[in-house]
Amino acid sequence: MERMSNVTEFTLLGLTQNPQLQKLLLIVCFMTYVITLAGNTLISVTIFISPALASPMYFFLSCLSIIDGFYSSSIAPKMVFDLISEKNTISFNGCMTQLFAEHFFAAAEIILLVAMAYDRYVAICQPLHYVTIMSRPRCALLVGAAVLLGFVHGGIQILLMSQLPFCGPNVIDHFMCDLIPLLELACTDTHTRGPLIAANSGSLCFLTFSMLVASYVIILRSLRTYSSEGRHKALSTCTSHVTVVVLFFVPCTYLYLRPVTSFPTDKAVTVFCTLITPMLNPFIYTLRNEEVKKVMKKFWGHAMKRDVE
Repeated sequence: MERMSNVTEFTLLGLTQNPQLQKLLLIVCFMTYVITLAGNTLISVTIFISPALASPMYFFLSCLSIIDGFYSSSIAPKMVFDLISEKNTISFNGCMTQLFAEHFFAAAEIILLVAMAYDRYVAICQPLHYVTIMSRPRCALLVGAAVLLGFVHGGIQILLMSQLPFCGPNVIDHFMCDLIPLLELACTDTHTRGPLIAANSGSLCFLTFSMLVASYVIILRSLRTYSSEGRHKALSTCTSHVTVVVLFFVPCTYLYLRPVTSFPTDKAVTVFCTLITPMLNPFIYTLRNEEVKKVMKKFWGHAMKRDVE
């Protein structure tokens, strides 16, 4: 059945209508995006070219950095451009593309975090078999599965959303195209399809978070047999991952595990999830990891010396 819709574009109200605040947000958002790209690029390049960081943990970290860069890039450039533009519109197809990209990269990152938790589980609970279990082909398979499942998740969202009729109004009280703001504009009864669409993201958050909690419960139980020094060393490798999980899943839970309606805090939470968290991830992993910091100082120190010479 053909989708009946009179809407060919949407108007985004953005973060705020205050001109002075828009100027401040323009600087903050632009700098945040630049730092996000620079930090994640630095991490991924350093890991890919350094033999000292060839373990599965760093392979997953480099993939996480790449996904973070794409995830932020699916939203931040349009948001920054709209802060300096007088007419903030996005075509229907552009809106659906942004929605797909957002959910594709977010889902891929969520599933990759599960793969990283599995890596820590094997390293701590089955250390003698770690090299065999976490072989490079298996790591590549886990990353491929994360990308594939992310694509399927984003595709389901687009399949469901693109079939909704939009007859007007076409004003989205947000800085991006997302599920709940779009559902509120659909000129049809969304009491059935709305929760189904939201549940696609909500169930993904809930299931993956449950798997992460279960993996760390098992890890903590296994650490009871370790010495105090062994426990501290093992937990230190998990702290960064747990921090990233909390930063990502708290906003995700707030946005998608709730009734299908907008709240005033949605914009701020979305900014945190799509801009702040991808920016913080490189700092979280590097500041707590002496090995990464050592390799980065050594490599980039040599690179700067060659440039000077």
